[in-house]
Amino acid sequence: MAKILVTGGLGFIGSHTVVELQNKGFDVVIIDNLSNSLISVLDGITAITGTKPEFENIDLKDKQSIKDFFIRYNNIEGVIHFAASKAVGESVNKPLLYYENNINALVYLLQEYKNLESSNFIFSSSCTVYGEPDVLPITEKAPIKPALSPYGNTKQIGEEILKDVCFKNSEFNVISLRYFNPIGAHETSNIGELPLGIPQNLVPFITQTAIGKRNQLSVFGNDYPTPDGTCIRDYIHVVDLAKAHVVALERLLNKKNNETFEVFNLGTGTGSSVLEAIHSFERISGKKLNYKFVERRVGDVISVYADTNKANQELGWTAKLSLDDAMRSAWKWEQKLSES
Repeated sequence: MAKILVTGGLGFIGSHTVVELQNKGFDVVIIDNLSNSLISVLDGITAITGTKPEFENIDLKDKQSIKDFFIRYNNIEGVIHFAASKAVGESVNKPLLYYENNINALVYLLQEYKNLESSNFIFSSSCTVYGEPDVLPITEKAPIKPALSPYGNTKQIGEEILKDVCFKNSEFNVISLRYFNPIGAHETSNIGELPLGIPQNLVPFITQTAIGKRNQLSVFGNDYPTPDGTCIRDYIHVVDLAKAHVVALERLLNKKNNETFEVFNLGTGTGSSVLEAIHSFERISGKKLNYKFVERRVGDVISVYADTNKANQELGWTAKLSLDDAMRSAWKWEQKLSES
């Protein structure tokens, strides 16, 4: 089977995608600089699939290391690019870190990879490229508005860079996957979301509060123009999301893409408020969560959820797991972490 490079492959979405790639028989090599992940994730992947993927500890901001990598691995047939800083709030406070890490790394990677014979590239994008939407649910034809955070802007710029590369090189094929809010963990509890330090995302903060690692969960704003006053998001199980990456890769490898640059939304098509997510967790865990409302957070949009028709019809992919399924797996993962 084809040899596939997964950058950021020990991260949350990356590790689950590596599992799904290996389950389909792909030969995987991971690049990760361990800045926001742990090497032990490699053991979790191996425990699930029975195969240990190759691993290279490389910082993609190091041009020479990337050049050397592609000299050693000159038979890469596809790249799935996850490696990036990803927290909206942190990006507002540290914009230059985000531009350096997310843009420079992408450019350096493309400079080397586009020289190979077979150039198939899956880009980890985000619904943040849409900004505050005019119409819900969001289709791929929705306008790209000014980003509300440096993180969102890096995803917009990343897509623009990839479009330009495709325009210049007709042999270079890209699918940009704009996903909504990934949550959950693998059913085996061998891998899951593993934030280093204080979690930047809702669900690990929920589970860490429930297990006693955090005293209280802060809900950012309860005065939004939504049914219960809290922000609405499209929470998608990470395993569903990982499977979509494999389907998208196979589309490129089998030359089924209609254009050299394609975009797909990945979500469930259902919006759930922060309070609904909290209540889902309380329902599946039987635990009452200690939370309080605090001021709104800079960079947060009010409500986003996906129109997934394009991905459903053209990729033949659909999200199958529910919000409760995701919360249940995230809670099992948190409980396993507390035992180790």
